[in-house]
Amino acid sequence: MKKLLVICGPTASGKTALAVECARRIGGEIVSCDAFLIYRGLNIGTAKPTEEEMGGVRHHMIDVAEPSQEFSVSDFARLGGAAVEEICARGKTPILCGGTGFYVNALLYKSSFGNISGSKEIREKYARLEREEGREALHARLAAVDPESAEKLHPNDVKRVVRALEIYEQTGVKKSLQNDGNVARYPFVACAFDYPREELYARIDRRVEDMLEAGLVEEVKGLLASGVAESAQSMQGIGYKEVVGYLKNDYNFSTMRDIIKQKTRNYAKRQLTFFKRLENLHLIKPADTASAAQEVLEIYGRE
Repeated sequence: MKKLLVICGPTASGKTALAVECARRIGGEIVSCDAFLIYRGLNIGTAKPTEEEMGGVRHHMIDVAEPSQEFSVSDFARLGGAAVEEICARGKTPILCGGTGFYVNALLYKSSFGNISGSKEIREKYARLEREEGREALHARLAAVDPESAEKLHPNDVKRVVRALEIYEQTGVKKSLQNDGNVARYPFVACAFDYPREELYARIDRRVEDMLEAGLVEEVKGLLASGVAESAQSMQGIGYKEVVGYLKNDYNFSTMRDIIKQKTRNYAKRQLTFFKRLENLHLIKPADTASAAQEVLEIYGRE
């Protein structure tokens, strides 16, 4: 079975350049694990890699959905999983690259939901809650009774959120406390840059400035003008949602910029917490791309 390489970690930490360099050296192909790179037309605010940045390396799971489209973790697992299998079948090494933890896990693990039977009545109740109050309300309900499971699940992962609620309602025991773990699909080695917190935050601030200078506001205007609703899943990403608020005069440009920076720093903290729990994770010191790739591939070769 092919061993996967995972390049993960917080936003603005240099994952793409590192993954591309590793892929060049071992004949790998990259499977993007980013919840917003899947959308066509979301380029600036997602820091979507350009052709030049891809460096001739084949990338998968970028631009696979329209910005008006709903896209679930199950959709990602299906399409991304097929990409991993296809890469392996051609004798190449799949390199998972991204900062969306629940997308990374969707490809690395088969989720096991234990032996507790389903309840049509409970599922219908939560389907009504989702219709009437939305996915965030459903996720908040889970966070109230099982915060550990809620932290691992994204609000868009409705099926698993409902299943965790269903388990709790039927047993009175949190899903996170049950013998209900993940089963690895493939052997893998994961690496992430270990930046000092203030250095990472400075990188994030620079990236936000660069995105705004590159035309993020104009990108969002174009998406809205093309018919993408401000309530669309794609418009809920950090940066996009705040620009929509700015365009509605909820706040001025400077305030919008500061909110994007703060929300991105907060998101990076959550990413760090998430990935530090990942099996076989190796934290590497920041270095130039060539040196970092050398270290990563040495780790990958000996594990």
